[in-house]
Amino acid sequence: MKLQFTKMHGLGNDYIYFDCVRNAVPNDPEALSKRLSDRHFGVGGDGIVLIMPSDKADFRMRMFNADGSEGAMCGNASRCIAKYVFDRGLTDKLHITLETKSGIKTLDVTAEGSIAKTVTVDMGKPIVGAVMQPIETAYGKYNYTFLDMGNPHCVIFTNDDTDTLELEKIGRPLECHELFPDRANIEFVNILGKNDLRMRVWERGSGETLACGTGACAAVTAAVINGICPINEDIRVHLRGGTLTVRYTGEKVLMTGGAEFVFDGTAEV
Repeated sequence: MKLQFTKMHGLGNDYIYFDCVRNAVPNDPEALSKRLSDRHFGVGGDGIVLIMPSDKADFRMRMFNADGSEGAMCGNASRCIAKYVFDRGLTDKLHITLETKSGIKTLDVTAEGSIAKTVTVDMGKPIVGAVMQPIETAYGKYNYTFLDMGNPHCVIFTNDDTDTLELEKIGRPLECHELFPDRANIEFVNILGKNDLRMRVWERGSGETLACGTGACAAVTAAVINGICPINEDIRVHLRGGTLTVRYTGEKVLMTGGAEFVFDGTAEV
């Protein structure tokens, strides 16, 4: 069986997208994601994303991590979906609603002609859990802030240079820490200034990714509630794949960034 796909990325957070509005939904997406995400024997990516019809919104998203687990929300994938459906003519709306497992999100497109340039995602109201609580690891003791952005995040502010952090050694056991029964995304954050953060992310189910939209939103929310960054101002989050702009209003989180096509292809499964 041959499946048409489109490879896209948001700041290097790359997924394999399937247009299930015009085509059938692939069988066994969990196994398909594991197979196609392999960067040596597959297409290569952080997972797969299904763009589907919805009876509740303009479109529906299902996303699967590289290990086959299904995620509830992905900020970078949401922006890519907005660009896909706009640029490929599935909609001419600049205000798009997207059904996800964590609720309906709104995507506002800034376009030049028929091309989407940036997308702002209303991520909704974050749920704040633990704030600056200690967590023990084999590599030392940290203070973490836990937030739910539709998926779980453990945000750690550190004075250590995140660029030289041995993230795989620290991130993998933290993802599966007993404090997080559903596992968690792990963000290590440097404070560069009141409106600038630098972050590396260990993504639940995928390992280190070059960017994480929900992680950037979690980092900014944690920074605001801990008095590090100002509320209701644009905060730049510098990731390995580029920079996102995030604003926490106290009621909701708004994330703005780009999305890019990489290539179209056919996978034989």
